[in-house]
Amino acid sequence: KRRIMEVYLNVVEWAPGVYGAQAASRHWFGKDAADLSPREAARLAAILPAPRRYEAADPGPYVRRRAARVQAAMGAVRNQGLNVCVLGRGG
Repeated sequence: KRRIMEVYLNVVEWAPGVYGAQAASRHWFGKDAADLSPREAARLAAILPAPRRYEAADPGPYVRRRAARVQAAMGAVRNQGLNVCVLGRGG
């Protein structure tokens, strides 16, 4: 599953002519993917699965709300493990 996600993130077109997570990071935020803040990473995740329709750097209300949910899930995974998001429960 990790490999499938890696391949997807590196072939998806994040903006016209922008392919891959690293290129998206450079395009939307002007920095390497490894240097993204949690908020920026959540915004990139929030524009999937329609990244050509939405903007990560200057998001509208829908992307802001979705990014907030993604960032909350990131915190839950960090604090309680992946099961809290996948199964809806901790441990």
